[in-house]
This record gives sequence, C-alpha cells and structure tokens, in this order.
Amino acid sequence: MDGWMGKVLVVDLATSEIRTEPLNLEIARQYIGGRGLGARLLWEMVGPEVDPLSPENVLIIAGGPMTGTGFQTSNRFSVTTKSPLTGTVLDANSGGFWGMRFKRSGYDALIIKNRAPQPVYLEIKPDGVALHDAAHLWGKTVSETSAALGQDKNKRNVLCIGPAGENLVLFAAIMNDVTRAAARGGPGAVMGSKNLKAIVVEGNERVDFADKERFRFVQYEATKMLKANPITSQAFPEFGTAVNMNILNAIGALPTRNFQQSHFDHAEDISGEAIAERILVDNPACWACPIACTRQTKIGDQEPNEGPEYETAWAFGAACEIHDLEAVTEANYICNDLGLDTISAGSTIACAMELAERGLLDTDLRFGRADLLLQTVTDIGYRRGIGDVLAVGSARLAANCGAPELSMSVKNLEMPAYDPRGLQGQGLLFATSNRGGCHMRGNMLGAEVLGLPKLIDRLQVQGKASYVILNQNSSAVLDSLVACKFANIAVADEYFARALSALTGISYPTGEMIRTGERIWNLERLYNLREGFTRADDTLPPRLLNEPATGNSAGEVSHLGPMLIEYYRGRGWDENGVPKPAKLQELGLSDLVAEMM
Repeated sequence: MDGWMGKVLVVDLATSEIRTEPLNLEIARQYIGGRGLGARLLWEMVGPEVDPLSPENVLIIAGGPMTGTGFQTSNRFSVTTKSPLTGTVLDANSGGFWGMRFKRSGYDALIIKNRAPQPVYLEIKPDGVALHDAAHLWGKTVSETSAALGQDKNKRNVLCIGPAGENLVLFAAIMNDVTRAAARGGPGAVMGSKNLKAIVVEGNERVDFADKERFRFVQYEATKMLKANPITSQAFPEFGTAVNMNILNAIGALPTRNFQQSHFDHAEDISGEAIAERILVDNPACWACPIACTRQTKIGDQEPNEGPEYETAWAFGAACEIHDLEAVTEANYICNDLGLDTISAGSTIACAMELAERGLLDTDLRFGRADLLLQTVTDIGYRRGIGDVLAVGSARLAANCGAPELSMSVKNLEMPAYDPRGLQGQGLLFATSNRGGCHMRGNMLGAEVLGLPKLIDRLQVQGKASYVILNQNSSAVLDSLVACKFANIAVADEYFARALSALTGISYPTGEMIRTGERIWNLERLYNLREGFTRADDTLPPRLLNEPATGNSAGEVSHLGPMLIEYYRGRGWDENGVPKPAKLQELGLSDLVAEMM
C-alpha cells in the first residue's frame, strides 16, 4: 500500500486488549490521514452524549501518507479527540521525531479507548506492542518521564504527559521528544483521564512509493523553493517565529494587556531579535526539516531548553504586559516540563490580571508582575492555590467571576497573538475556526501582512471570506498529509499535490486535493453542529467588536458581521451556518448527515 502503512492499532485500556485492524483505504483516500482521518474516526466513535474526560472519549493519533517519507517537514502527526476545553472536535499536531518513528513502527493510526484502572504506558516495538505499569512515572515531569523511558530521537521516541495532564488541567498538552507539543484544546487532559502516562515507539519500517523517482524530483524542487524564500531560509532560522513580534507591533496588531491595547511599548525586549542576541544557543530542526525555526535557549546557569517561539513570547509577554525576557522564557520551560499549552496558559493569566485589577478576582496578579509569573504557571500545572482556579481556562474563569466578556477566546479556546481589529481576515478566521480561536486553521498573516502569496489590505472587509475559505481548506490538507504550515510559505499547494500523487499512485490534482480539505472542514463543522454549536458561536469577544484598537490600527474594530455573511455564502452554507444539502452532496457527506437525523 503506497504512502499508507495499511494498519491501525487499537488499544482498549480497560481490558488491556491490543489489536491491529486494516486501514480503510477508501476513507484514507477521502480524508488522507492525520487530521482528516482523525475527524472521520471521531465522528463514528464519539457523539454528543460523551463527556470529553469520560472513558468513552477516544484519543486518536495519526500520521499521514507523507509522514516519514523524507519530504520537507514530513515529521508530524496529529492527535484527535473531543476537547475538554471547548467541547468541539479537536486536533492538535506536533513535530519533532516521534511522528516519523510511529509511522515507521508500521501504523497509520493509533486509537486509544476507555480508561486504565491504574497508570500505564504503551510501548510499540518491532517485536510487539505492550502495556506496562506506570505507577513509578506518575507525578514525574515530561523531562523526567522521557529520560526514564529512554528517549533517543534517533531510535526510541517518547510521547507523554506531565503533571498538568495528570491533574486534568483543561489546556494540558501532550509532549513528545521532550519539548515538542500537541497542545491546543487540552489533549493532555484526555490522556491523563485515561491513566495513560506515555507512548514509546521504536521502528524502522520504510514507506512504499508508487513512483519514488517522481516523488524525489518534486522533493528536490521544494527544497530549492525553501532555500530561495527569505522567510524559510533566513528569517525563521535566524530569529524563529518571534520575528513576527516587531512586525505585528508596528502595524498595531499585537494584543496587549488582555487585548485592551494593540501596541506594546516594550515589544522589542521579547522579540526574535532579542532572543537571538541574548539567550539563543542553537536552532535545531525537526526530522526532515530544512527550516530549523526551533529556539534552543539558555537562561543563567540552567541547562539549555526550548523556546520561546512567537505565540509563547506574546502570551507571557505582551498579553500580560511583561517584558522580562528571562521570565517569559523560563515560563516557557515550565510549560514544557509540566505539559501546558503556552497560549492558553498565558492568556488565562492575562485574563486573571484584568479580573484582579477590576476587583473581581482575589489574587495579587497584576499586569506587569513578572515576579509572580513563574509561580503562577507552576501552580496551574499542579492545580494548587490560584492555579487551580485558572486551570479551567479563561472562559470558565471569567464566567465564574461574573465577567465572561473578559475572556479573549472563541468557543472557549484562547485566541493567539494577532489582534483582529488590525487584521480583519484573521478575525473572521478566529470566529469560524472549528476548534476555536486558532490561527493554525488558515492563518491570514501571509496575505494581510507578509504579502504571501500577495499582499491584500489588512483592513479591507469585502472579499476577505474567499481568502479565509481557501486558506482553511488548504490548511486542512496540510494537517492531513501531515506537513508543517511553514513549508507552505515557500512551497505552493501544487507541489504537495504532485508529491501526494507520486507517493500514493492516486491522482490528486491540486483542485481535488483542496476539495479534500473542504470535505474535512465541513465534516468538522457537522461534528460541532451535532454537539450543539450554532451561528452564535461564530463570534469574537465583545471587546474586539466594540472597543477601538490602538497603535497604527487606532480606531479600528472588527467588522465581523458582513464578513460572516459572505463567508457562509462562500461556503455553501445557509444563513445559520449549516451546510446546505447540495454542498454535502458535492463533498460526499450526505450519508453522514442522514445518520444525524
């Protein structure tokens, strides 16, 4: 079976049953792998009656046909589940080496069911698959667990949760290769609820190619494009993703003080340039990645660690009005070791700071209090003191304090570091994202700021929906291959389509590949509709709709209303955001909808 390994591993933690099932090739063709395959499997297995932290929820880990092939950034895998933070369909993907090793262990996907009666870890090796007692690992940090289980990026790769996942922090991450994270939406809490501490993989099976020579030629062309593009060949390797800090600040789209402002006077202190100058040690790369955007940094006498990248530097920096780079970086280190999503952690702390300043939360947290940052992050991971209050995320925190409007989230997922008042298309993206406030579901930064593939007016409203839709569909495909979004900065969709066709022997013209992304997007929409989400959930926090921005976007608000109408029309959905029968028929989803009735 070219591209796919042809096998799905199913583990029932309640009974310790481990079995292998054949991959449904027709479903694989329609949904590719990774995010798409995960969404299709989740649709069948987890309905609206299932609580995300109950044994009935499943955890699906899937690579894609491109994973492990050596194609640029073909190291990634996707984790799919029902989110404990949002209640939506959730996938979170991660890079490093673990995804490649899992694919080479001989499987396309792993389905984890039910709950173990006591802590366990799963070991997948060439000579078999087994569950082992993990009582001695429970309570250990990510680095401690990884070391105890023999993490070796070139042979034996460890995926695990830290104390945050064990303690069911609703934005707990799943970590792999010590510092890589599948973080958003709380997959670590789902893993913790199942008493599953870790998954260790070994394997050296090779992926078969339908036309290896043609595949390698497309790979060669893609390499040239990545080397020629100034972002992927210079900006990201030298400054990491935090190169965006000064850029976003300059245009007045850097959210500051829990989105009260859109300009941070001290952005330079936590920028990519500052990181490179003051604390950068190295820029290692994930497997098969020529970009090497990772930041290996060092604070004082500590051992080198990873981070911060842009979102993290913003979340613990500008969002909290903190410009102490060392404090921001160490907060990142703590998140890595405890297993926390840095975006939700920092944004929830920023929300708590505003609640405290308004007298709605009894805590010493205040904007700019770098001295309280590290302890607060640690307390969240262990759910103690104020950390226990914050461990539910900003939406529940703000609602519990009587001010739900102060949570800067969409569908309960904290928004990342782009102010929709200064980036109109990004605001529409946040509002319509199937997993909540997320930039990785069709980021508009390229078109609205960087001029990729061409520059469009960031404050323009009319016509933005078509760009967002195209980006969302393309993003769904990349998450299903599974490939890194950064490769797509330089390598057009056409080349991924050519590579996929050569790999699998199945013709995927560019348009058909993007149509596959549209199918995945609509399936996720159907999942959320089945869960009870409506048009009312496709919105932004009131602050962004009513309170003008500052800086070089001064006076602007998000004009979401007209964009949303245009978006639904462009999607082939009705005025309530429900896919019309003709669209479902076109995408081959009519039978699934019939099951809802």
